This record gives sequence, C-alpha cells and structure tokens, in this order.
Amino acid sequence: MRLVKSQCLIVFFGSLLLAYLAMPAGSRGGETVPADVVVYTATAGGATASIAAAKQGSAVILIEPGKHVGGMLSGGLGQSDVRGQRDLIGGLARDVYQRMAAHYGRSDPSKAFNFEPHVAEETLKTMLREAGVVVVYGEQLESVAKQKNRIISLKTRSGNTYTAKVFIDAGYEGDLMAAAGVDYTIGREGREKYKEWLAGRMELLPGQHQFLFPVSPWKNGRFLPLVTPQDQLVATGEGDGKFQAYCFRLCLTNRPENQIPIERPDRYDPGDYEMLRRYFHVGGDQVRYPLHMPKVPNDKCDLNSTGPISTNLLGAAWEYPEANYLRRQEIWQTHLRWAHGLLWFLQNDPSVPERYRESARRWGLCKDEFQDTGGWPHQLYIREGRRMLGEYVVTQHDLETRRTKDDAVLMCGYNIDIREVQWVAIRTFRYPKAEDEVYTEGYVSQPVEPWQVPYRSLIPKAGQCNNLLVPVCASMSTIAYGSFRMEPGYMMAGHATGLAASLAAKDHLAVQEVPTEQLQQLLREQGQILESPR
Repeated sequence: MRLVKSQCLIVFFGSLLLAYLAMPAGSRGGETVPADVVVYTATAGGATASIAAAKQGSAVILIEPGKHVGGMLSGGLGQSDVRGQRDLIGGLARDVYQRMAAHYGRSDPSKAFNFEPHVAEETLKTMLREAGVVVVYGEQLESVAKQKNRIISLKTRSGNTYTAKVFIDAGYEGDLMAAAGVDYTIGREGREKYKEWLAGRMELLPGQHQFLFPVSPWKNGRFLPLVTPQDQLVATGEGDGKFQAYCFRLCLTNRPENQIPIERPDRYDPGDYEMLRRYFHVGGDQVRYPLHMPKVPNDKCDLNSTGPISTNLLGAAWEYPEANYLRRQEIWQTHLRWAHGLLWFLQNDPSVPERYRESARRWGLCKDEFQDTGGWPHQLYIREGRRMLGEYVVTQHDLETRRTKDDAVLMCGYNIDIREVQWVAIRTFRYPKAEDEVYTEGYVSQPVEPWQVPYRSLIPKAGQCNNLLVPVCASMSTIAYGSFRMEPGYMMAGHATGLAASLAAKDHLAVQEVPTEQLQQLLREQGQILESPR
C-alpha cells in the first residue's frame, strides 16, 4: 500500500511540474528546474534528441525559444531533402516519416517525404508526449554557468534556471555551444585549410543558378543593394567567412477555398526587385521562372528557390549567427519582407511576363498553415550558422576517400548542396564592349557516396566541455556540412546524441567517455543505419 501511495505522489507532483512548465514563460520566472538532460531548441533534431533520451529513462526538458516544435521540418520545408539517402534514413527519423505516411494513409514511409507543415509539427508533438518529454516554450538563452569544463546550468531571459547532468544544443545557431565557450567557426574556409578542392570563393562562371542574360548592377552611379563589387572579392579558393543565403520556405495553395490572398506588403518598394525587373526586360519569358514549387499534399506546394533571383536573399544574413536577439529578428523580417514582396511583384508587376503573372496569381497562403503568423512560416531557413570545432572536424575528404568511421552513429548521402552566397558585379565581354553585369557566386552541387558521421563530430573537445552534445551545428567544414545539413541528418544526429546523453547522465560519464560500441548497439537496436546497405 505504501508503494502505491508513493507512486501516486510521484505522478501527482510530476503532473504539477508538467503543468508549471507548460505555463507561458512570461508568467513565471526566477525558478530553478532540474532534469537529467536539457535540450535547447526544439528543431526536429532537438525533438529526436529529447525523445531518444527520454525513452532511455532520462528526465528530459526541451527548451524552445519560440512557439513551435520542428524547426524547418514544420517551418515550410515540406519536401524533405532525401535524394541519395532515402535508404540511409533510420531510427527515430524513419519513425517520423512512417507516422506522416500513416497520416496520409500510406504504408511506405518513402511516400511521406512530401508533407504539410502542420502534420510534421503534430507528429513530433505526439512523439514528444508519448516519450514524456517536458517542452517549454518562449525561453531564450541568457547565460550559462560552468564549473571547470562542465555546464552546471543555463539561465533564460525570463529568469528561470535549468540544471542538468547533460546538455544538448540542437539549435541552428549554436547559441548554447557558444555560451559554453566551445570552439566554433562561421562561414567558408579556404582550400588550404583542409586541402578541399571545393572550398573557398568559387569561380565566376556561367552555369546552374546563374544569370542567362546580362543584367547591369548599376543604378544612378551606384551598385544595386547587396551587390558586391568584384574588387572586394577574395581570390578564388580563399576563405572569406561568408555562407550561403537564407530564405523562407513558403507553403502555398492553389485551392481557392483555403487561400489567403497575397496582399501588397506595407512599405512595398518595387525598386527592391530592380535586378529581377531588368532580368525580365532583357530575357522576357525565356527567363526561367524564379520559383521552384514542388507539390505537397492537399493542393499545396513547398515554395523553394531556384535561379539567380529567388526567395534567397543573398548576402543579407552574414551577421546573423553572432547577432543578438533583436538584430536577428530584424534579419528575419528583412527576409520575410523580401519573400512577401517577391510574390506580390511576380503576381502584379508589369515587367513580369503575363504567363508568369497568371501562374503566380493562382497561389496564395494557406488558411490551415501557420495560423498564428498569418500564413507566413514561423521559421527562417538557416542553412548554416555556427559550426563547432570539436573532437573531429569532418571535411570533404571524409565524404570522398575516408567515408567509414569506427565511431559512426549515422550515415548521410545527400549531395554537397551549397546555395548562392552573393551577387557580384564583374566585367564581362558578352556585350560589344566590356561592361559590368551581375553574376551569382558560391553555388555548389557535388554528388557523394554514402558516408558515415562520426560521434566525435557531435561532441566538443574534452578540455572545453564534457557534458554538451551538438547534433545540428556539428564539427564540419562548410563543404562537408553542405551534405549533412538536411533535416533527416539532423534528426538522426539528434537520435544519436539523445542516446549518448542518457548514457552519460546515467553512468556519470563525460560525453567524450561514452562507450561508442554501446551507443552503436543501442542505435542499431532502434533502427539507425550505420553501414551502407548498398
């Protein structure tokens, strides 16, 4: 009888804790909340990390700075990047896709790689509830307390403090990692750094995602906004710390009864799209339509970028990784205004060929998506933020000639995919006389064979922090990260770090001391794919 009473008390007080943590962050403050594992940021990788640790018996708190779970998986990226790695997706990531397939009445998870954003979020929320993960929303990191090389607690801007045996930074930005004093880098390295032939500033050549017709970068004696003069470029192959463009992945529908029409944006300036206007003026309807619109269920699409001018806003996010919260919000709004204005421009501007305007006008925002943000996505597509410099730095060589690892915890196989970095004004000879025109720079698309991600790339150097794991801002060069940076990879890395965190917490180990053989055995038992099936 005493045992039953004790169990009831545990359930009772546990439910009180859950109810307290479910309160809005602004309605509480100054509390200290303990857990075995604390995961910061509820990206899809953060969700799978939390689920994996909780299923191993750890008490897990998942802290989300915003209001939603899933990051880009639920933030508009409804066409998962699986080309080249469909058969490498296992473990909790595969479970996510299987559940989404079941939602659409499909038994084959490979049929669920195109999905609606709200379905992705509800799927992850259900899995988090089933695992007993406590999710806290609206809590932004303020500071970290360390003792020697261990994180003791993290404090949020609401005044709450979260303590844990092990912490996981699952954010796209790497804020917890940086606050903990872990080494990291930002932007692309030069070729000499790791002897990578794809690294550094790229050649300015015609090709994919390039202008097909000459566009002048000049207006009133000055360059158009965000155009880099050629004399400000580093030499080909040198590093410059720049990285690929961000954007919003919009979910649109052509079903009239579910549409929110695209209205003229406040402070709309058609001059913002002068480069696109000139492109149409020169090329007419021979210009490739600047939007890629792969279908997702229920007459919707995942609006992606394509070509030299698209939803990608080149050069507008370079300060984002190190910016404070206020500046980051400004950068988000800049990208959102660009996407909104671009849609309005394509639907209405007379410089756009009529067949393109007609096509664009068929689409609107979705009434049943992103309902608390007016149909606009709640997540900026942060393709690359900080990247840890951990126990092992994965480089292009690890994707080509050193593809196997003794401590492998997942596999990737997506091509090295790096979108355009900047618009550049260069002198060319496509005119009768040499004149400046705009080129894009930085696009990389390089196929790879399946390669193993080592556990060492998900943990800091032992002397810097021994109770932190980093499944998203992993220890990789820009080139290697270009293949890893897809949501399936983040989810599989989250699964691995969640299990590692539970092992470290249970046995009082540094994350660098977690037995990789034991970790690999658990991963295999849970369906993670560690060896290529091909």
